Amino acid sequence: MSHEDITMTITFRGTSHTVSLPNDAPLSVLHSRLELLTSVPPSLQKLIYRGKKFQHRQEDSDPEPTIVQAGLRNGIKVQMLGSTAEELGQLNAADSAHQKKERILRERMLKPQVKLRSTGSSSTSSHQYRFHRIEPLSHLPRPETATECLTTLSKDPAVLHVMQKHHFSVGLLTELAPHEHPGLLGLNVGSGATIKLRIRLDTYDGFRPYLEVRRVLCHELAHNVWGEHNNDFKELNSQLNREVAEFEAAARIGTHELSDLRDTYQPSSDEEVEALIHVLGGTGLRGNDTMEDRRIRAVEAATLRLRNEELERSCGTSGPQKQSG
Repeated sequence: MSHEDITMTITFRGTSHTVSLPNDAPLSVLHSRLELLTSVPPSLQKLIYRGKKFQHRQEDSDPEPTIVQAGLRNGIKVQMLGSTAEELGQLNAADSAHQKKERILRERMLKPQVKLRSTGSSSTSSHQYRFHRIEPLSHLPRPETATECLTTLSKDPAVLHVMQKHHFSVGLLTELAPHEHPGLLGLNVGSGATIKLRIRLDTYDGFRPYLEVRRVLCHELAHNVWGEHNNDFKELNSQLNREVAEFEAAARIGTHELSDLRDTYQPSSDEEVEALIHVLGGTGLRGNDTMEDRRIRAVEAATLRLRNEELERSCGTSGPQKQSG
């Protein structure tokens, strides 16, 4: 093989870096160069190109590929994901605090107490298995609307129902800014210590449909248990979405007993339903549709628009849950 330089463009958090290396250079040389440019350690770097992901090898015994063997070619564009050492330290600190709180809660639960039936927000479990804090990005436009969106998500009865059923606890629910991790719709850090959702449009001038964001939230909640997008994760993710749908179906006919149904999310008007169906790729309204028919079709359109495969491609959570993707 001739020794020629390969020039590639590496994009990290909206900033592009041009890197030139010999084609027979070990991949570790590229990781070291990227660490100098971005302050992200090689072990936390994830390179995405041509529809595949490549991470720094974890074991010294593993054979190290060259630039060419890794599939990198001259002129290729690569997206890099990862966290700096400083950011990782902050996440670990938050995770340690979260684990300490969980330990205290577990110890309290082991103490003898009267067993109570779960009846919604008044039960002990509803205070434990919930979103403990929400936080919009105050430097972005319309923070009050972002606060309202995150609050609605955090109090959605269907979401709280599955959180209590599966014992999910989330320390912080916040935004994923449009410029942060381009291409991702959600991120779970530290097995639920923090969940970030992309609630804004990429143009910063509006917000994504509620049902679309909520489906991403269910996807990220599944990462509280499973880090990788394996069969176990897919089964749990499908179960959560099914349970949310079943809960709301029961809520519509007034049969659910575990929560105050007045807060169940529904579009507030015919116009909002029509807009939601249009945005999510529905087939439009029919003249003889009732308002309930339109609401149901809006939910179905949301499901069709955001399938699990698309979510997996747009999710940065993978691997050990103490690290961000």
